[in-house]
Amino acid sequence: MTPEGRWQQELEAPTEAFFGAFAERVAEPDGVRDAVRDAVKALVPRIDWEAYQPHVPHGILGLRAVLRLRPLLGEESFLRALATQVHMAAHEGRRSAPAQAQAAAAKGSGLWRNLEAFIRSRRPALAYAEAQGFDLPVAADFQRLGRLTETDMANVGHKAVLACDLADLQERLEQPKATGRRLFGLAAWLAATPEDTFWARRAARRLGDLEVSVPWNTASLDGDELAPQVRDICDLGLVALLDAFTARLKTGQGAGDSLAALVLAAAEKQLDARRDLEGKTAWAFVYLASLARTRPADPRPWCQAAALVNLFPTDEPEERICPPEGAAADPEALLNAILDAEPAGAMGHALALVREGRVEEVLKVLAEASTRNDPGFNHAHQVLAVAAAADLLPSLPPFAQEAMLVALAKSLANSQGSGDLGRMAAKPLKV
Repeated sequence: MTPEGRWQQELEAPTEAFFGAFAERVAEPDGVRDAVRDAVKALVPRIDWEAYQPHVPHGILGLRAVLRLRPLLGEESFLRALATQVHMAAHEGRRSAPAQAQAAAAKGSGLWRNLEAFIRSRRPALAYAEAQGFDLPVAADFQRLGRLTETDMANVGHKAVLACDLADLQERLEQPKATGRRLFGLAAWLAATPEDTFWARRAARRLGDLEVSVPWNTASLDGDELAPQVRDICDLGLVALLDAFTARLKTGQGAGDSLAALVLAAAEKQLDARRDLEGKTAWAFVYLASLARTRPADPRPWCQAAALVNLFPTDEPEERICPPEGAAADPEALLNAILDAEPAGAMGHALALVREGRVEEVLKVLAEASTRNDPGFNHAHQVLAVAAAADLLPSLPPFAQEAMLVALAKSLANSQGSGDLGRMAAKPLKV
């Protein structure tokens, strides 16, 4: 049997030979690209997405995160992370055999009017089938789907994030037709599941009839000037928060300052997160990264982001873990502190490096640390969060970059899990 055949067989029914088949497949020309294409084609119609509702399994979504982190990782770490991420996707709950065959074969006419009708009428299976009729879904199709879902915060905004990230995954896989239809179908399927526009409707009520737009611009306010906004996002109740946040958007505050305030608040919430909530709290960065990439002019998604960050608990500052003084600006010490589950030390080393202007080095260490945990242990939250940080950094002023990276260093150190699966994956790769 060829390496492609063995890999497809493992995707169909994973065995102890899974990582060996992966290693053979990626060793071929264009092997990484083709291995991920094979995984998407095989797994999207086989995963029992309905059984996870209202949640979304992160196996497929995490593939994009790992590919996004590739420039920050050594080849061994990248392949180990990719192998374990695909393994996670391959072990997510499967459909029954008849439903599996039906989902794989279903194909609609590929018309937007039909797809939009199925999304509005909440018929996910028909939305998926209609999406299979598109010849080659391109970025504009995913973007249109994203706009249809940008005010739907079901399961804390997964619909818009999925449309954004799967569009990027399709680009990274060089736009294959069959894979693109699977990814587009998954995004369409999720878009048609039950909606939640609670926050969007409350934001719209406060915006009234004014034609408010959020211009995309760079941040102009410093940390002290943004501090009152951060306190509003972190401390106010939802009603008061939306009053304050919409008032600022009405005065013309743009995306740069709004994003900086949201990231600062999300970083504070991350510092306050308990160990069991580290991953869920980090989701705020993933949602904010989707805003930074899609740049919506509609103010409602920005209000939703404020409500999402506000949703997580805030502690008193004196109860927060703090970085020690005099920590070394040493990337290796930062990695060791994270892997040794020392959050204060990790924060100190990250802070020292950032203040020396070595932001890229901190990001590389966080990326490496995120690959040392089996994604099934933390639902791929670590790679998703670090990929989001990589997406957010170019849009943030230095003080917001610092707050985000220090908070994520704490989060990674405070959520260490097993790396046994990664060690198993590394053996046959022999990079």
